[in-house]
Amino acid sequence: MRVLADENIPKVLVAALRESGHDVVWIHEVSPGVSDHEVLRIARDQERVLLTFDKDFGELAFRSSLPRSVGVVLFRMVADTPGHLCRRILDALATRNDWTGVFAVIDQARIRLHVLPDDRDSSCS
Repeated sequence: MRVLADENIPKVLVAALRESGHDVVWIHEVSPGVSDHEVLRIARDQERVLLTFDKDFGELAFRSSLPRSVGVVLFRMVADTPGHLCRRILDALATRNDWTGVFAVIDQARIRLHVLPDDRDSSCS
């Protein structure tokens, strides 16, 4: 999976994603301190699934008309240790083959998916 890890994604999770074979760009490494709008622009331009703990991306994702090649996964979970958190997140991500075109919320007990609107949804045919 082509991933854009938000700045708030722990380094240990970025490393675990890379070790699992994912193509990961980490905002902390490439553009620390950029705005949420810029993070979404990077995800759009590079056709990546954004992984984040930032709840602000919920509203932004729906207002931004992201293309179907982009997705947003919001984590709302905690764990005893960073290693335990990594395992839970990797397990949750493995439940699907494709996270593009959706805004997903992954919490302690479930995964909720919402299809993202894009420019094609607003055109008259």
